[in-house]
Amino acid sequence: MDPSTVVGASPTRASVKPFRIQVEASVLEDLRARLQRTRWPDEFDNDDWRYGSNRSFLRTLVAYWATAYDWRAQETVLNRWSHFIADVDGQPIHFVHVRGGGPRPLPILVTHGWPSTFTELLPLADRLAHPDRFGADPRDNFDVVVPSLPGFGFSPLRSGPQIARWRVAELWRRLMTEVLGYPRFVAHGGDIGAGITSRLGFAHEGWVTAIHLTAVRDPYLGPEAPGLSAREQQLVAEMKAWDAREGGYSHIQGTRPQTLAYGLNDSPTGLAAWIVEKFRNWSDCGGDVERCFTKDQLLTTIMIYWVTETMNSAMRYYFHSHEPWTITAAERVDVPTGVAIFPKDLSRPPREWAERFYNVQHWTEMPRGGHFAASEQPDLLAADLRTFCRQFR
Repeated sequence: MDPSTVVGASPTRASVKPFRIQVEASVLEDLRARLQRTRWPDEFDNDDWRYGSNRSFLRTLVAYWATAYDWRAQETVLNRWSHFIADVDGQPIHFVHVRGGGPRPLPILVTHGWPSTFTELLPLADRLAHPDRFGADPRDNFDVVVPSLPGFGFSPLRSGPQIARWRVAELWRRLMTEVLGYPRFVAHGGDIGAGITSRLGFAHEGWVTAIHLTAVRDPYLGPEAPGLSAREQQLVAEMKAWDAREGGYSHIQGTRPQTLAYGLNDSPTGLAAWIVEKFRNWSDCGGDVERCFTKDQLLTTIMIYWVTETMNSAMRYYFHSHEPWTITAAERVDVPTGVAIFPKDLSRPPREWAERFYNVQHWTEMPRGGHFAASEQPDLLAADLRTFCRQFR
C-alpha cells in the first residue's frame, strides 16, 4: 500500500475517538525473546506442506521476524490511515475511515474474515476512495469504512464470549447510520465478512442499497427447493472434498478453540504457523506464499493478533457459527447483489447457486486471485465494485 494516498477526514461524533496504534516496548521485547526460544519440532517429507506449515519456511520467517522485521516502521505506515474507535451499543469498534477524493462519494462498508485483519482491505480501500490515482474515473469514488470485527485486533470483545454474525451486521448498520451519519450505504465482504454482508442485505435493506460479495452463503436446500443443476452437484462434491482435505482448522476452532488458544496465545511461532499455512493454501500463489504476500505483510497480520491477544476470540467465531439465522424457502436477500468469484478461493459456486438466495444483478468470474482478493488482486476487485456500484450513485 502507498501510505501517501490514504489520509482521510475525521468523523467528529461524540461516540467516536481517534485511535493510534502504539504497542508498548515491553511487548516487543517479550516477543523477541519468545521467538529466540522457539523449540522446533521434527519434520519429515513436508516440502509440499502436506503435514502443515513447512519448517524451513517458518524458520526463515521467524528469523526475519526476530532480527529484521520492523514493527515500528509498520506502525508508522498504518498510522497514516485515519483510525477511530467507536462505542456501538457498548462494543468498541475499531475502524479506518477513508474519505473519497472525488465528487459525491458513495459510502461503502467493507468487512474482512479469518485469519485476516483490517489490513487485508486497505489496498482495496485506497483504490475505492481515490480511483483517479489508479487510472479510473474520479466520479467512481467511495467513502470507505473498514472495521475490525469484534474480537479481532483492535476491536476487543466487551460482552460475553462472542457476538453472533447476525448481531455484527446490526452493529455495522448502527456504525454507518447512527455513528457516522450515512443514511444509506453499500457493503462488501468476503469469508466471514461475506456472511455479515449478506445479513446486512437481508435484515437491513432500509439502509443498505446493495451488497457485493466474494463468497456466498449456502442457500436453502430443503424439500421445497428446486433440484440441483449438474454444476451445483459438482460444487457440493467439491465442497465435501475440500472440507475433508483442508477443514481440520475449522473443526477444531468450531469445537475446542480454547484448547488451541493456549498454544497460539503463548507461542508467536505457533501463531505464525497457524496463520501462514492459510495464506499459502488459500491464495493464488502456486505454492509460494511470497508470490502474493511479502514477509512484512504476513508478519503485520500476525502481529496484530499477537499484540492484541485476540486469536482466541477470533477463533470462537467458528464455535458460535451455528447462529439463529436458518433461512427458509421463502427467504432471500432482495437488495441488488454483485458477486466476484476468484478462481483460487475456497469455493467457486455457479451463478444458479447464488441466485437461490440472492438478487444477483452482477456476476464476475475473475481470471486470477484467491481467498484474500482485496490484497491479492485489489485492482480487479476495485474495478468490479466500481462497475457494479455505478448504478447506485
